[in-house]
Amino acid sequence: MNRRPGSESRLVYSTDGGRAKPPPGEKRAAPPRQQTSGAPDDGFVRVMRSKTGRGGKTVTLITGLPGSPAELEKLLKRLKSQCGTGGALEGRSLAIQGDQRERVVELLEKDGHKVKLAGG
Repeated sequence: MNRRPGSESRLVYSTDGGRAKPPPGEKRAAPPRQQTSGAPDDGFVRVMRSKTGRGGKTVTLITGLPGSPAELEKLLKRLKSQCGTGGALEGRSLAIQGDQRERVVELLEKDGHKVKLAGG
């Protein structure tokens, strides 16, 4: 196709309207940042049951715990031994195997944490 002399436009065919390259010298605006859906920082420890991404196995997730990773490891070890199950540290969350919500809430409240049961 012929372009008119002095014209800065280009002929572009695209089925996706937002993917055309900007003209030379122009920069695209950065897309707006989306907030990550992390645990709310309101001082509560949340205890929930989850099955997603675990092959149908139920785990008890504990989020919102204060402390360093070493302190979280110590707490995880104590919770695993008190519940008689396995578990893992996943980022800043603790995962205890099985539905141990009531036992975990009881143990965390004894430690002085403000605890909420989250989810269904």
